This record gives sequence, structure tokens and C-alpha cells, in this order.
Amino acid sequence: MRQAVYDKDGGFTFKQFVKFFSQKYYTNTISNSVKVTLAVTLFSLLVGIPMSYFYSFYKLKLSKLIFTISILCCMSAPFLGAYSWILLLGRSGVITTFFRDNLGINITNIYGFGGILLVQTLKFFPLVFIYMNGAFKNIDNSLMEASANMGCTGVRRLFSVVLSLVMPTVLAASLLVFMRAFADFGTPVVIGEGYMTFPVLIYREFVNENGADYGFASAISVIAIIVTALVFFAQKWASRKYSYSMNSLHPVEKKEAKGIGGFFIHMYCYAVVFIAFLPQLFIIYLSFRKTNQSGTLFVEGFSLGSYKAALNRLLVRSINNTVMMGVLALLFIIVIAILIAYLTVRRKNILNDTIDTFAMIPYIMPGVVIGIALLTAFGRRPFKLTGTFTIMLLAVIIRRLPYTIRSATATLSQIPISIEEAALSLGASKMKTLTRITVPMMGNGIMSGAILSWVAILTEVSSAIILYNNKSITMTISAYVAITRGNEGMAAAFAAILTVMTIISLLIYLKVTKSEDIRL
Repeated sequence: MRQAVYDKDGGFTFKQFVKFFSQKYYTNTISNSVKVTLAVTLFSLLVGIPMSYFYSFYKLKLSKLIFTISILCCMSAPFLGAYSWILLLGRSGVITTFFRDNLGINITNIYGFGGILLVQTLKFFPLVFIYMNGAFKNIDNSLMEASANMGCTGVRRLFSVVLSLVMPTVLAASLLVFMRAFADFGTPVVIGEGYMTFPVLIYREFVNENGADYGFASAISVIAIIVTALVFFAQKWASRKYSYSMNSLHPVEKKEAKGIGGFFIHMYCYAVVFIAFLPQLFIIYLSFRKTNQSGTLFVEGFSLGSYKAALNRLLVRSINNTVMMGVLALLFIIVIAILIAYLTVRRKNILNDTIDTFAMIPYIMPGVVIGIALLTAFGRRPFKLTGTFTIMLLAVIIRRLPYTIRSATATLSQIPISIEEAALSLGASKMKTLTRITVPMMGNGIMSGAILSWVAILTEVSSAIILYNNKSITMTISAYVAITRGNEGMAAAFAAILTVMTIISLLIYLKVTKSEDIRL
């Protein structure tokens, strides 16, 4: 904020904001980001709510597989889906050339607004699906029976009763999708072409080859924070308008999906999951295809050449950095999250609530903005952390801390304080009570948030793209760099390994939590 309103001579000025709002090229990025983000949010709701309704109210075959793949789709690196869809639906994509050469049909290419909408919807609808699962499970079956007795069934009951009861969750899921889509840097930069969005503009102004304008990039960052904050507070206000308390003493019993209706329910869920997961399957397939000597084009046959090229191009360093960064970041995240959760739940006061609020601010900030903020704060003496492993570590801790804080806070809120009071009355110190009693009881919640933070760290790109160098490069950045250089074989290999790492992490997550009520 300081850099946005001070010039190079230290004088106070608003010229950076005047520059932004006086040129249509810049102001269009606001409308571009808001348009595509609202469209993504709407389509994610239209795809995710019906899928969650079918999943929660009907017995679906392969339901666990549907659930697992849905999680994987929303937790993968954002730009990988865009890269995969370019290979499928780009101007020379597999599907595009098939329709053009065999059927004489020229289908619309994947670039621009439509491409961003497709890729982000397929990535973010699982967030709606997962959130709504927990909400639908909390509906008491007696409400459903009462509505049926009054003649309200089927689609009418869905809109007039069910969706009204889960409206707070719908709004929460909408906010989450909006924030993720608005802050997404990877998808628009890979697939947007002329459709410029806020995060891409901030990045390009910060690393402009003709001379970076840090003050202007900072001013745009401040505007981005204001826009997301307004949306955040609007969602909070709307949530208070739809506040219900339900006791699910009689959970809704799942019905058999039979007949023609059951067939279409199954086909809808399978089709959505398959299309969403198709890019990642295609990436793994391409990673084993042969490439020409430069690695820029795929040729007939299969080989491990792309993996050998990746091995010679910082693969081991990227994996080591990613794992080490994830482990160290998690240690800090877990400790900080436990302390903040304890202060927020057990020591309620204005100061502790303020600490909790500030810790959640990165939740509404684009990663590019956090990257610029860290470079501004620690890019000069006495710190001078530019390009170091330390500044990358700081970025992922700041960005991913909110996940574990919310999970730890929710878990601690459910633990009766009388248990801690009993330990204290038996002579245990406050620290011993915290470490030996409270923290172990928070174990599942902490692990859930920590593993979600871990997966998010694996796929971090928007802040890392500002901060990395070859010594601190991670798997996600290696894949991104290979894509930008046109080395498709190597990019596929990096992306495939990253996908496998994500799958392993998510399997651990499901094993530890043993629950489908996920808080992302």
C-alpha cells in the first residue's frame, strides 16, 4: 500500500491510481476479471449443485471414485488444465484436428473468455460439490417428509425447500469459487491470449521487459484487494440473511437410482467427472509419447525421453525443493494455526479476534499480490531475500495458513473446555494441558487442514512465479517454465509427476480424515 502512494522521490501521490483509471486498457481488466469470475461461479454452481444433490440423495455406483476424482480435479495446479486443454482443443489440438480433418467441422478454439470459463469451471465445480455434500447431509429427513405431505415434491421441493435450507453453504461455496477464480494466475496467462485479467496484468507490470513499474503494480494490487474484500464482505452480509439452525436427528436416506431417471443421474455424474479429469489423464499419456529432438513436438511411438529430459533439467532439485518446502512450511503452519485457534476459541477478546482476522487476509488476496508484497518488504537490505528459498517458504506459509487455521478452529470449538479444566485441577500446567490434552484431541482437524495445505503447496504457482530462481525452483514452476518455452514433452513429464504427487497426498488425506465433509 505504501509503494502504491509514494513516488521514487518519497513524495505522496495518487498518480498510479489516476493512470489506472484513466486508461481503458487497464480498467477493462477489472471488468474482464469480474465477468469471467462471475460466469465461472455461476456455471460451477449449475454443475456442482445437481451433482452434489444426486450424490447425497441417491445411491450411486462408484460413488467413492466420483468423490476422489472430484477432489483431485480441484486440487491440481491451475495452469495444468489450461495447458492440457490447449493440447486437446487448441488450434492444433487433438480434438480440433480430428473434427477438422475427418468431419470438416471447425470447432471453436479454447483461447480467450470461453477457454478460461471452461477450464476454471471444470476445476472449481468440485468445490461446490464437496461443500454441498456436507450441507445436504445436515438436512433432517422430517423436513423432507413434511414437504411431501404438503404436496411439495421433486424439482419444486428442490428449489423451494432444499436450496433454501442450504443457502448459507451455497453462498460460502460461491465465495470460495469466486476468490479462487479471481486470484487464478495460471489459467488466464496460459489460455487467455488477448483476454487480460487482473493477476496477469499485475504480473506483467511487475516483470515488464521494458522496465518494471513497481509502484503501478502495487497500485493495481491494492485495487485487487479492495475488489475481493468487497465481495468477501458482501458474502458475509448475505450469509447473515440466510442463517438457519438444523439438528439432523434423522438424516436423509439415500434412494436407489433406478429406471430412466437413475440412468441419466449416473450418466451426468460420470460425464462431468470424466470431462473434468480428462486433461490430467491426457497429460500422463503425453508424458510417455516420443518427441522430436528439441522436445517441442510429439511424434509417433512411446518412450521415457521426456522424463530423461526432465531429469536433466532440474527435476531432482524441483522435487527436493517442493518436498522440503512443504515439510518446513507445514511445521510452521501447524504450530501457528494451533496457537491462533487456541487464542481465538479459548481466549476470546478483541486482540485475539484481530489476530485471527489478519491471519485470514491471504485468503482473499491473489498470490501474485502476496509475491509482490514479499519482494517489496524483503527485497532490500537488511533482509535481501530475493530469489532465496526463505522467501518462497514465507510465501507458501502465508498463503496456505488459513486452511489449517479454519480446520483447527472448527475442531477446537467442538472440544469441551471442561476437559482442560479437569487437567488443570489435577495439577497439570497450562502448557502441559495444551500439548498433552488439547492438541492430541485436535489431531484429526489439524491433519485435515495440514494435508490440504500440503496439496496446495505442491500446486502453488501464482506467488512462486514472482519469487523463484533456479536454486529455489519447484515442480509447479518447472512445469510452467517448460510450457512457456514450448517444450511440451518435458512439460508433460513434470506435470505428470506433479499429478502423481497430488494423488498420493489426497489418498493420504482421505485415509487420515475418513470423512467426506471436507473444508477446503
